[in-house]
Amino acid sequence: MKKTASHLRPRALGLALALAFTASAHAAVSEQEAARLGKDLTPIGAEKAGNKDGSIPAWDGGMTKVPAGWKPGRLDPYAADKPLFSVDASNLDKYQDKIPPGQATLIKTYKGYKLDVYPTHRSCPAPDLVAERSKKNATYAKIGEDGWRLEQAHTAGVPFPIPKTGVEVLWNYKTRYTGLGRRAQIAALMPEKDGSLVETKQWAFELYPFNDPKNNTLKDIEGIDSKLLFDVQSPPSRAGEGYLIHAYLDKPQDAWIYFPGQRRVRRSPTFAYDNPIAGFDNLYFVDQINMFTGAPDRYDFKLIGKKEMFVPYNNYKLIDKKNKFKDMLGPEYVKRDFMRYENHRVWVVEATVKGDKRHSFTKRVFYIDEDSWALLHVDMYDAKGNLWRVQEGSLWAAPDVGACMSYEYQMYDLVARRYVTDNWTAEGEVLDITAGKEGRVSAGTFSQDELRRRGER
Repeated sequence: MKKTASHLRPRALGLALALAFTASAHAAVSEQEAARLGKDLTPIGAEKAGNKDGSIPAWDGGMTKVPAGWKPGRLDPYAADKPLFSVDASNLDKYQDKIPPGQATLIKTYKGYKLDVYPTHRSCPAPDLVAERSKKNATYAKIGEDGWRLEQAHTAGVPFPIPKTGVEVLWNYKTRYTGLGRRAQIAALMPEKDGSLVETKQWAFELYPFNDPKNNTLKDIEGIDSKLLFDVQSPPSRAGEGYLIHAYLDKPQDAWIYFPGQRRVRRSPTFAYDNPIAGFDNLYFVDQINMFTGAPDRYDFKLIGKKEMFVPYNNYKLIDKKNKFKDMLGPEYVKRDFMRYENHRVWVVEATVKGDKRHSFTKRVFYIDEDSWALLHVDMYDAKGNLWRVQEGSLWAAPDVGACMSYEYQMYDLVARRYVTDNWTAEGEVLDITAGKEGRVSAGTFSQDELRRRGER
């Protein structure tokens, strides 16, 4: 039978609708909507106003002035605050809608686990350049046709300050402004059931070309999302190990490992996704580094929306140099006196594994702060849909950088009933958050030659 125009029209209409949907899914917002930035929205997209009951105040610019005596780990600007109340097993039902399922499960599972909720401080600032570039991005940035790749954006700004999709929120997290680079002496800590503590201490170096004001577009940074280098110092059995990661905006990351026994740098295609990190009894996957790292290509991301939640915030106690790790960690969880939670609005994004991909976490739910775009909590589910792991981050304002920083985080495995912390800095002598700006880390720090040099010292 001859195909007439009427036979072709439904198919053509369907194709047109599909193309229109694809275009709208990856389109920037209108000039009119972008004009809200700096008015009813903060320069990087949060709601400027407080909430109805006053528990969330209006944003007034954040912590822009450096307090007297400020140095990371040496000053808590909110040390005088007292908890307003605690959420524990006795009142969990009252606050169930204000905490992620993972926190509720930890409260139900472990005796004494609670959330101490403090007064809310919207401490995160937005530097002028970040504000300027973010406003440009609102009408410019876009996701690639593959549905996950950051295809176009001005650097040093939030790509999607008025996000419409889950993957846009995720890229805001991955490219959030935290300065140009940093270096620190950090520790990954794994409490054992016998009360002992396994400590892996290392130097950590980080570089974020996306945040460099000298750059302007993605071409200027050659598709680099971030560069990380970890130089293991202890325990003695692992001293000299080194890990180098180059994360990209448009493809999976590259990684190299140096083992002192082999005395050579080896490319490691398996140092990605859900491959376990050595030394942590299968409790810690590669893409859990810094809460979530690497390409987001194995997941579909659904934007659930925004809601008020009790989340870790202004966690200056975690970086306080007066504290010792052995005093901060209990056998089952981080001791509650060292954790601070506040009521903030967060974006909720649900990630589910694509049909043609695989990952041990078939679903992840991300909770991302509206003021800083920091990832503060992740619930992770197994193939049967059961909650398996819970990960929480930290956040504290650094006025000398003009941003809120995220360092410390912890992962709770509900099946193994064990936990791991990483990026803890309290006992380290160095917490250098302006290293990129002042040249103490640079592109040369993140080479295979430097990895080898550090391992052979």
